[in-house]
Amino acid sequence: MIELKSAEEIERMAVTGRFVGELLAELSGVAAVGVNLLDLEHHARRRIAERGAESCYWDYAPSFGRGPFRNVLCLSVNDAVLHGLPHDYVLRDGDLLSIDMAVGIDGWVADSALSVIVGTPDPADLRLIEATEVALEAAITAAQPGGRLGDISAAIGEVAHSYGYRVNGEFGGHGIGRTMHEAPHVANSGRPRRGLKLEPGLTIAIEPWLCGSTDKIRYDKDGWTIRSADGSRTAHSEHTVAITASGPRVLTRRPTHDTGSAGPAAKSAAAS
Repeated sequence: MIELKSAEEIERMAVTGRFVGELLAELSGVAAVGVNLLDLEHHARRRIAERGAESCYWDYAPSFGRGPFRNVLCLSVNDAVLHGLPHDYVLRDGDLLSIDMAVGIDGWVADSALSVIVGTPDPADLRLIEATEVALEAAITAAQPGGRLGDISAAIGEVAHSYGYRVNGEFGGHGIGRTMHEAPHVANSGRPRRGLKLEPGLTIAIEPWLCGSTDKIRYDKDGWTIRSADGSRTAHSEHTVAITASGPRVLTRRPTHDTGSAGPAAKSAAAS
């Protein structure tokens, strides 16, 4: 069942969203050559505890995966794109890192992800990250009241294809609010003017993710980490968005300028 949120409930989700955006920006700054993934995980655990928030990932046990997830971040490196388990790995120059997190504060949830390049950026990696960021912004623009869910999906697919990337249809965005995963499913490719009508109060996580040269995936033996089937680099961008009468409202904007290609990838390039 799809629950439309009131204006007051969206404001409560926005409180969570601000924290998620701030912490993701903070983590993207901490990620550097020589930093262990476990350091990022424990940094996030401390910040979440200090805020009095709760991780939506801890003890998460969907149909896939091996046992409950016992981390607060998904950290996916290079050819890993989704659900990467934080582990004893020291970031190297040129690594492409995707950070995904979802937390709840006072019963309301927000979910967001970004990809960054650690150290020296490869232009192909910058382009891949940019494609996910531009696709996310296009999808947000398409999330207009009175439109259709297919408008969002089509916007993502159109951008991905314009960059020359193929889209995997197995994982996408989702409804969000009281829990991390609610109806509806938000596909990363689709047909405009089709599907669920977008009504004010609908809250969704939109999350384009792409592999460099394939739309096929494989799982690690841990049952969680999803990688490109051919070992190509991957990237992932996500925001929690509310449909309002005046248009889409992004609840997880980060405190730095975050619009399309002027996101983390561009920051990494400038820093180099």
